[in-house]
Amino acid sequence: MKRVFEKNSMAAAKNSNRDGSSAKSVQDRLLDAAEELFCERGFDDTGVRDIAAAAGCNIASVNYYFRGKDNLYLEVWRRRLVLMRQTRLASIDEIMSREDPPPRLEDLLRSYAYAFVQPMANENMGRQFIKLMAREMIDPHLSENVLYEELIKPTVPALHKALVKTCPGLDESKTLLMILSIVGQLMHALHTKGFFEQTHGHGKKLFEYSLTDAVEHIVKFSAAGIRAYTKEQDK
Repeated sequence: MKRVFEKNSMAAAKNSNRDGSSAKSVQDRLLDAAEELFCERGFDDTGVRDIAAAAGCNIASVNYYFRGKDNLYLEVWRRRLVLMRQTRLASIDEIMSREDPPPRLEDLLRSYAYAFVQPMANENMGRQFIKLMAREMIDPHLSENVLYEELIKPTVPALHKALVKTCPGLDESKTLLMILSIVGQLMHALHTKGFFEQTHGHGKKLFEYSLTDAVEHIVKFSAAGIRAYTKEQDK
């Protein structure tokens, strides 16, 4: 499974290198600047003039490329959601396309889990985007259907179908709850990583935290729980 994780890491690195290129497009510079300012100040306290100045562009460029701050905020989210969607769907497709040996439940969960955490664990975007997510939860500015259409609608049915195939006898009406449980554990692992990696006192970390260990635990814990739940339904 390391190969899957490395493949996902390379894809994210390629994306990060593109964003970090000295030849960034005006749109990319505006998106990068806007994301950073939205994270640090919030939507309401970030002005178009601030974004343009941070991006090294004139104010008119925001309206020219994005038709204003609201749509720029949407595009900041959309480019991250697209990467997350593509990475997660690719992880499911890679496992489920195998024929010999056939995919196991642990294989599916492991592939999906690494695809889930990798983009947000990436230092170039991860912590910043998690902070943006936290701000959006407290003070929402996205329309309600953006997250659903861009990420949830494409990925949840794909994972549902794969779970049913890798775990025969699974009650299909319960798979959504199982997916929510897995996603919740992974999100908590990401938040915990950021918390424990803070320095304390003389530059020492609060706690040595391995995201890989956390993911492996979630995979084993979830697989065991799903199988136990399935056996319980058979009684």
